[in-house]
Amino acid sequence: MHINFIRNIQFTKLLKIDGRLREFNFRKLTGLNEGLITVDVSDDRGNRIMFTMQKNGSEYIFYNQPYLPDWVAKNEQNLSEMIDAELRAIG
Repeated sequence: MHINFIRNIQFTKLLKIDGRLREFNFRKLTGLNEGLITVDVSDDRGNRIMFTMQKNGSEYIFYNQPYLPDWVAKNEQNLSEMIDAELRAIG
């Protein structure tokens, strides 16, 4: 019997945006959704903002998101760099 393990990758990073420290939670999807990362973060009221980022070449971009708050949308590059750095560190 052959057992195939699929690694579940989740990590949390802090990013200072507009003078506030924000906690972003990342989860890498596997299987048919390879290359997708789900992200969630709280807004000022404690509501969760959830979105997906997709690998596009060497960076991650927002995937199929009709609306994101400006403070999230303006930090797409920072989020992409954080994802890339973490995935390289994990190996």
